[in-house]
Amino acid sequence: MDNLTANQINPTNTSSEIDNLRVRLQTTDLPANLREKAIHQIDRIALSLKYGGNLSQIDITSKYIDWITSLPWNKKSIDQLDIKKAKVILDKNHYGLEKIKQRILEYLSLLIVQKQKNPGQIPHAPQLFFIGLAGTGKTTFSNSVAEALGRKIIRIPFGGLSSSLDLRGQAKTAPESEPGMVIKALRKSQVNNPIILLDELDRITPEARAAVMGVLIELLDPEQNSNFVDYFIDYPVNLSDVIFIATANNSNNLSTAVLDRLEVIQMPSYNDDEKIAISKNYVLPRYLKIAGLTSDNIKIDDAALHKLIRPLGFDSGIRSLERAIEGIVRKVAFKIVNGEGLSYFITEANLKEFMT
Repeated sequence: MDNLTANQINPTNTSSEIDNLRVRLQTTDLPANLREKAIHQIDRIALSLKYGGNLSQIDITSKYIDWITSLPWNKKSIDQLDIKKAKVILDKNHYGLEKIKQRILEYLSLLIVQKQKNPGQIPHAPQLFFIGLAGTGKTTFSNSVAEALGRKIIRIPFGGLSSSLDLRGQAKTAPESEPGMVIKALRKSQVNNPIILLDELDRITPEARAAVMGVLIELLDPEQNSNFVDYFIDYPVNLSDVIFIATANNSNNLSTAVLDRLEVIQMPSYNDDEKIAISKNYVLPRYLKIAGLTSDNIKIDDAALHKLIRPLGFDSGIRSLERAIEGIVRKVAFKIVNGEGLSYFITEANLKEFMT
């Protein structure tokens, strides 16, 4: 339902607008206390308008009811509890890194055992925290955990986060106020048990760090996150079924209390041989699929891949390698569309032609 601004509301149709809000509250699965609270707000506005009150209050309340009726209070996805399938997914998405994969499988096994032994209880395990340099696989491993469990994953970027209110939301005292990123993640996922990726925790602005750390403790602590209060929603939201996964390049700027609630997994750098294998078996096939091409259209020999791996010296991750291969695929796609040929073999000798 689109929110109406105060200057769009005509006094003659305020009754209809208020009736629509009441219907939405009654036809949505909400906590009983929250429904009563919202009904009282509507009653106060109706009474105020009857005696010449401010029409802008309808806009604020309409926005609030739109949010609370759009949240997945009782909707959840069903977890896939198959450790063999999880291993297949990890092997499909990641080359090598057997120790990391084993840690993930042990983590998933703990969740599986808890669900099997106590099916009515919410399983608890330390939230995962992937630490490593750019391009070492932190985000892709997070996506693999979500795929293995069959859960939706929503990313909250912490790069440049300047206020704890970005996470916590702002009180609904003005039309421009809104919920924080945690509530927005729940609405986007449309389930109350997604995986929420807390990405790049080390990039919080220094002036906001202490306040943000306080919110993170509340999110990550199973003793507290069952009653998370967003200032806009102004009602306890149960986050105990959410799995949080965090990433960072390093943990230097994180508080000890936050680190105590995370299970640190250190991501290693890739050597050249691993990057060659990743290029052949993961990166190039992925970009070919995205472009609608096949291995018959593009082949890259090892000498050319070595050039791509070290364009400016050693790189711990594969991000620059991915960009280079994506560029080659894009160049070949252009040549095919331009009628210059259907099959290309990239070598050290002709690599520059496909890198410009």
